Amino acid sequence: MNGAVRKSERRLVVGISGASGVTYGIRTLDALRELGVESHLVVSRAALLTLSQETDLSTEELTGRADVTHRLADVGASIASGSFRTIGMIVAPCSVRTMSEIATGVTSSLLTRAADVTLKERRPLVLMVRETPLHLGHLRTMTALAEMGATIAPPLPAFYAKPASIEEMVDQSVGRALDVFGLDWSAVRRWGGLKGPASE
Repeated sequence: MNGAVRKSERRLVVGISGASGVTYGIRTLDALRELGVESHLVVSRAALLTLSQETDLSTEELTGRADVTHRLADVGASIASGSFRTIGMIVAPCSVRTMSEIATGVTSSLLTRAADVTLKERRPLVLMVRETPLHLGHLRTMTALAEMGATIAPPLPAFYAKPASIEEMVDQSVGRALDVFGLDWSAVRRWGGLKGPASE
C-alpha cells in the first residue's frame, strides 16, 4: 500500500456481485461494523436478484448494513478515484463476469471500476470467486488477476474448525478473507496445531 493509512481512513470497499452466496457479502458488512472499519458498498443488479432468491432481506436492509452505499452507475463516486484512501476492496461473492471484467480493465460499472482502482493503487483486492467447475478460461483469468496483484479467495469450508452450521462456515471464509487486510475478526477459528498422537 502506498503510504500510511490513518485510523480515520480505515475504509474497505465491499462489492457484491451476482454469484450465488450473497451471504458472504452480508457477513462481510457485519464483520466490518464489529471491527470499526468504515464500509463502502456497491451492489450489482444481478446481486439484488440473488439477494431476493437466497435471503429474506430487502435491498434497504442490505444497504443499511453498510456505512456508505454507492449507486452501481455512479462512476463519479468517491471509490472510483485512487485519491480516496481505503485499505482495499473485497468482492464477496465475485461472479465470473465480474472477475473477467476486472481482469480486462474494461470496466462498465462502479463495482468493477473500484476494483480496477484498487489494483492500480497497489491496494489489496480480494475476490471471493464463486464458480465450479472451472474451465481453462476461468483459470487463466484468475492467473492474470493474481499476476496483477489480486488475491483469489474462493469461499471454501475449513473443516478443521469443526463448523456446526452453514453460518459458521460462512464466517470462517469471510474472516480469512479479511485477514488479507490485516483485520482480525473474532468469528475466525484459528489453527492451533495438531493435538494427540499424530503430533508426537
